[in-house]
Amino acid sequence: MNRNSKGRKHFRAGAALLAAGLAGWLGSPATLPERTAAETPGTERTLAPRAALTDSVDLRLPFAVDSLCRVNDPSRSLDGFLDGLEQLLAGRDTVVRIVHLGDSHVQAGFYSGQVMRLLHGAFGNAGRGWIAPLKLARGNEPKDYRITSSTVGKWTAGRCVQRVPDCPWGLGGIGLRPESNTVDLSIGISPLRGAGYAFNEVLFYRDARTLRLLPDANDERWTEAVCGADPQVPGVVVDTFRLATTVDSLHLYSILPDECLPGEATGSYYGFSLLNGRPGVLYHSIGQNGAMFVNYADAGYVRQLSLLRPSLLIVTLGTNESYTSSHRFREEEFVSQMNGFIRLVREYLPSTAILLTTPAENYRRTRNGFVRNENIARTARAITEYAEDRGLACFDLYRATGGANSCKKWRDGKLLGRDRVHYSAEGYYEQGKLLYRALVRLQMNRQHPAAGDEH
Repeated sequence: MNRNSKGRKHFRAGAALLAAGLAGWLGSPATLPERTAAETPGTERTLAPRAALTDSVDLRLPFAVDSLCRVNDPSRSLDGFLDGLEQLLAGRDTVVRIVHLGDSHVQAGFYSGQVMRLLHGAFGNAGRGWIAPLKLARGNEPKDYRITSSTVGKWTAGRCVQRVPDCPWGLGGIGLRPESNTVDLSIGISPLRGAGYAFNEVLFYRDARTLRLLPDANDERWTEAVCGADPQVPGVVVDTFRLATTVDSLHLYSILPDECLPGEATGSYYGFSLLNGRPGVLYHSIGQNGAMFVNYADAGYVRQLSLLRPSLLIVTLGTNESYTSSHRFREEEFVSQMNGFIRLVREYLPSTAILLTTPAENYRRTRNGFVRNENIARTARAITEYAEDRGLACFDLYRATGGANSCKKWRDGKLLGRDRVHYSAEGYYEQGKLLYRALVRLQMNRQHPAAGDEH
């Protein structure tokens, strides 16, 4: 059997650490990592003074309708989430968790990343949150982090959008299975685009059948490794690595017994959550190219999503369902698919508030060229009406950016991509500003309600 010398080195180093008791988790009962002090709500802390909360952002979208840039939440379903933001503004030592789930509009990281950075500036930065090995899975990845591997020449990737996934997939909508018994993964924050997202704690999500990974034995920065599994999510392991100081990179290597044979490790690696131990917002952005509501409407997946314990789940879907001819799009079918996913969220994340968003208008390619995608209006209407009927919050990006025929304005402003379905990075940044503005206005209205509003 061929053995990689580097793999043997790290196995011996890892074994020495285990013997020394630094990684005693290998033989210990499976438990979830305990919350750090910064994650425990209710603790008083003196923070630097903050500027007054404002919805003012440098918006370069002349066709945006400011009066429609609001979250519609007549049932006040977001009150619990807003209470968390209120605690942060009051200087409480807590973390407010958000999951932004979507399709390719979210996967690229421009739209959701803009919202994340603006919220961090307003309420505090608790860390970069979720990152996934999208490039190793041969997809596009946000530009503020990197996940690489040097010892594995080939990976098998499974995706939620595949009819028959090539391997198990998890929280990020993907799974990555190595075709080697020697595995390494390196995570790093990009020097420029990732400024401010150094971390001192890493949560690593993986299938229980995967090879365990540890930091390099010679890396003196890390202080503790804990392995755990949530009994509510069978088969999913969450490993925790804590470091003595904030860093911008971490390298992990497999700990492999010599008698392990190729093919015995058949599970998948899912991704990481990066934290910095400070109070603030922890914004997990999870998107998958081509995703629709049906791709996430899986009980096992939604149970995994509960591991992130979000106060708020933002759902940005509907574009892919609408990308068909007008006579083939069925609103009733779309609503049924949306409802299937929302029912699972309410079952497995009962304490999580839900914010549905509508897609902005775009084009559809036909044999005769590009035409305005009229189904976007029908999709937006279905989402807003469903939210109102079910008592859910909704942000209508479609109407806030001009509604019908606004796609021409996006294109004239050079804010659409070449395929005229996706937007330019600048276009996504503008959408992120609008969602941030809508969320912040909810919080501001609580502090200073308009005449006639309930207190």
